[in-house]
Amino acid sequence: MATDAPPIAAHDLTVAYDARPVLRSASFTLERGHMLSVVGPNGAGKSTLLKSMLGLITPDYGSVSFFGQPIDAVRHRIAYVPQTEAVDWDFPITVAEVVLMGRTTSRRGPLGWLKRPGPEDRRHAADALERVGMTNFAHRHIRQLSGGQQRRVFLARALCQGAELLLLDEPFAGVDAKTEATLFALIDQMSSEGKTVLIVNHDLQILDQFDQVMMLNQRVIAYGPPAQVVTDENLRATYGGRLSLLDEADEKLRERRTERDHLARTTQR
Repeated sequence: MATDAPPIAAHDLTVAYDARPVLRSASFTLERGHMLSVVGPNGAGKSTLLKSMLGLITPDYGSVSFFGQPIDAVRHRIAYVPQTEAVDWDFPITVAEVVLMGRTTSRRGPLGWLKRPGPEDRRHAADALERVGMTNFAHRHIRQLSGGQQRRVFLARALCQGAELLLLDEPFAGVDAKTEATLFALIDQMSSEGKTVLIVNHDLQILDQFDQVMMLNQRVIAYGPPAQVVTDENLRATYGGRLSLLDEADEKLRERRTERDHLARTTQR
């Protein structure tokens, strides 16, 4: 086993729908413990990137390895949280049962899939629900929850799975600022514990809180630390003329950096 291999190493991933390219030669490496935000306009190929990496759709070209191995060898080490519209909310399942599915995923081999949840599994699920503040909703049907609560449940499932790599597709979509801050704090804590996190994200105002940023518009426009990547030139190359909100977001990022630098200088005195 390649123990020092990065959690993600993608090479020239290319996907086309009906001969129309939606992802072109995407290559990047994500190191252990880093938190990456993938941003870009609608139709840029962000969800396609995740799905092609996970084998949910077959790329036309390219390859990806996880921890130095093919996806099927390490799938139990990876948690994927899709967009909410990709989930069948009418499926008759409770919050606790959703979280317990993480324990099933974490087991290797066919016996793990067939084994019924035991007391230890239920304890892990209860601990995960408590950590995301959803203990009181354990026996509620998943469709009875708000969007933010549903996302917390899927984070709890990832915690219960014990996954080392989290792939989250638009976890902040459709939630208010307070819920977004709560969800981000949970994800950030998981990252601080050594988890590697990739988030498809629309909120440009929080990019400075990530270790890495990927700007994607069918191809990788820029990839690296936010201080180097989030520039006017890269924003315009990624989003084209849709910059009314981007200029505001870029200004807020600059203000944050200025405040942080000022605080650092003050602390050193």
